[in-house]
Amino acid sequence: SESAFLKSLQIVRITVPDQTGVLINQSAVVDQQNDLVTFSVTSPANQTSTVLFDVKRRLICYKPVDQDSCFLRTMEKSDYDNVQSLLHESTQFQLSGNETRRQTEYLGVLAASQVDVSTLEEPLQALCQDSSIHWTRRVEGPGKQRLVYFCIDICFPSNICVSVCFYYLPE
Repeated sequence: SESAFLKSLQIVRITVPDQTGVLINQSAVVDQQNDLVTFSVTSPANQTSTVLFDVKRRLICYKPVDQDSCFLRTMEKSDYDNVQSLLHESTQFQLSGNETRRQTEYLGVLAASQVDVSTLEEPLQALCQDSSIHWTRRVEGPGKQRLVYFCIDICFPSNICVSVCFYYLPE
């Protein structure tokens, strides 16, 4: 039923100042029944990227603003810990900038490995319907010759902000 469906969804709003003091607004839709957390991250330029944590299938999907691409990666323990803080939390957070732990993760995009959207389960399929889909893997940091392509900042109630930066790995 519709109301039961809505009850199992809750929206968590998180506001945090970035390094320059500009407030980053994001909201997370928490679907406890299906173990899904969908982040909408709005950049200072007012563009929204989507990041979907599918805890059951241990996948994270990043869909950056303005791009016909989805980037996938497998969840790691730190991702679980961060998302758990959302699955059991209240609905409003104002993180204070000075206590926020900031981390940067680098993900190399495996450009050659295109994923067929029909092999994905919902809700990833819906999110990435008209996109090219690529696996990524965690890398130590961008090498000198690599260009960071873009970053998405995600903040969790545990007062951790992770800047996830993508770049293409040479074939």
